[in-house]
Amino acid sequence: MNYSLRQLRVFVAVAQQGSFSQAGQAIGLSQSAVSHSIKELEAAIGIRLLDRTTREVILTSAGQQLATRLEHLLEELHTTLLDTRSFGQQRSGTVRVAASQTISAHLMPQCLAASQRRYPDIKVTLRDRPQQWVVQSVRDAEVDFGIVVGPLAAGEFASQPILAEPFLLLCRQDDALAQAETVCWSLLNGRTMVLQDYASGSRVLIDEALKQQQVTAEIVQEIGHPTTLYPMVEAGIGISILPALALPLPAGRPLTVRRLQPEINRTLTLIHRKNRSLSPAAEAIWQVVRQQAMLLTQQRQRMPAF
Repeated sequence: MNYSLRQLRVFVAVAQQGSFSQAGQAIGLSQSAVSHSIKELEAAIGIRLLDRTTREVILTSAGQQLATRLEHLLEELHTTLLDTRSFGQQRSGTVRVAASQTISAHLMPQCLAASQRRYPDIKVTLRDRPQQWVVQSVRDAEVDFGIVVGPLAAGEFASQPILAEPFLLLCRQDDALAQAETVCWSLLNGRTMVLQDYASGSRVLIDEALKQQQVTAEIVQEIGHPTTLYPMVEAGIGISILPALALPLPAGRPLTVRRLQPEINRTLTLIHRKNRSLSPAAEAIWQVVRQQAMLLTQQRQRMPAF
């Protein structure tokens, strides 16, 4: 049988009102639309539901039975849909987020604090891991979403860029390169470098930047944790390249950063599994992270050059 929910609602309205015109007024349809809907319903189920006269509309025995049962079923359906909408608007529960160490240390604290203030019923758990693990955990649905250095291969994830930031030179304060406000990439030629390894999402981008700028340097150490860069550079093992998000530098160390020209940026990107919707709670935290990244961008625009 081919019938619609609208036809059933129209029939119940006619049964309650006892009139096509009054039923139409109750549900916002014209009398002719009500009449047409009833005819379609009767044709669909193959039985007469109403006897019509010039003065009144009377339910047949079959129509009376159907009307009695439909009133209860439609009310139950309405209640079920309201319950579903209420559930869909819930902002409570646990949201799992994964991010690399630099992002976790320098962006996520503000995000977690803002989430706690705005959504006290949502518990956010942060997984602090290398980028390769972050990507795999999103792929395996171990977390609701991740924050990575993009771009990633197209097609696998739903993504949203949230922050672009420049790569900076990290060196000792007594290094010759520290004497200039900005440093051309070409001046890095022949220098020894300490860089993060390929578990970092930035490493591939740094390699591409060095190649693009025709810089030949000796990579003497490749380390896993970003904070290890500081004592390595301080000890004179080599200079380094790090993202602006890694600032500020640790206090008390004889280190400085300089802008590199031309400016080359990396982009932080939110990702979640494609074709899989975020829960209302996860969507709320996603938006908090995006907003905090925008605030960070605005703050940097007001700051003097480092």
